[in-house]
Amino acid sequence: MNTKVNIAGVELKNPVMTASGTFGSGAEYCDFVDLNRLGAVVTKGVANVPWPGNPTPRIAETYGGMLNAIGLQNPGIDVFRKRDIPFLKQYDTKIIVNVCGKTTEDYCEVVECLAEEEIDLMEINISCPNVKEGGIAFGQDAKAVEAITKELKKRAKQPIIMKLSPNVTSIADMAKAAEAGGADALSLINTLTGMKIDIEKRTFALANKTGGLSGPAIKPVAVRMVYEAANAVKIPMIGMGGIQTAKDAIEFILAGATAVSVGTANFFCPTATLEVIEGIEQYMKKHGVNEIGELVGCVK
Repeated sequence: MNTKVNIAGVELKNPVMTASGTFGSGAEYCDFVDLNRLGAVVTKGVANVPWPGNPTPRIAETYGGMLNAIGLQNPGIDVFRKRDIPFLKQYDTKIIVNVCGKTTEDYCEVVECLAEEEIDLMEINISCPNVKEGGIAFGQDAKAVEAITKELKKRAKQPIIMKLSPNVTSIADMAKAAEAGGADALSLINTLTGMKIDIEKRTFALANKTGGLSGPAIKPVAVRMVYEAANAVKIPMIGMGGIQTAKDAIEFILAGATAVSVGTANFFCPTATLEVIEGIEQYMKKHGVNEIGELVGCVK
């Protein structure tokens, strides 16, 4: 039974990884999870300079999930290179660094800094507001998606995964734009924009008013978008959005995802990634599947 998958020439021992922003850079979870068993660890987003994030409150629980408006708080690329990459290199797992920015130049600076580092892939978070274009996210405009992908590909030494925003009319168009720009793979979905109001205080539950909705509530939307994107392009997909169990992960794989990321589930079940890995193996045994690749996109 072979659970190995290939993302842009990088072989993962299994298709299960962490979702950016839900696992730190592994150190917070290493007492609960043997990082050597993961296909990859995807780090929290890193920018060219430290970001303080948004004011509090910036997390709110909601039916079937949670809202977050953390604002991509991070210590910046210099601290990340000194602290987080050496930590992850101790383990036999692939390292995927999530990159964020406010301008194309910000992203390029981080990608160039990472060029000489021993990491395997970069995941580019294009749900960030593009400050030069009035705040609309890079990932909400197909031309912007293609343009930033092209710029990053000129500078990247490692393959790049473009992380797509679901807050668009056509996810297939965004997938095609990223592929046209030279993306090596896609990951989707990022969070859906949501809001919660405290009816007793008559105010917003989040200081930012809106936040990113994640968790089981978004899974059907995520599966649909992975299916649409996978059938629009030829590059591999990493599916995410509400994955709690192996059944959830397999659903994404059948829809067209080569690999999957577990996110919100890590908060209430720190061993969720390991349970998903074991569950996929059990499913393969039960159904006589020798190669996990046989399952990818087999539902048309």
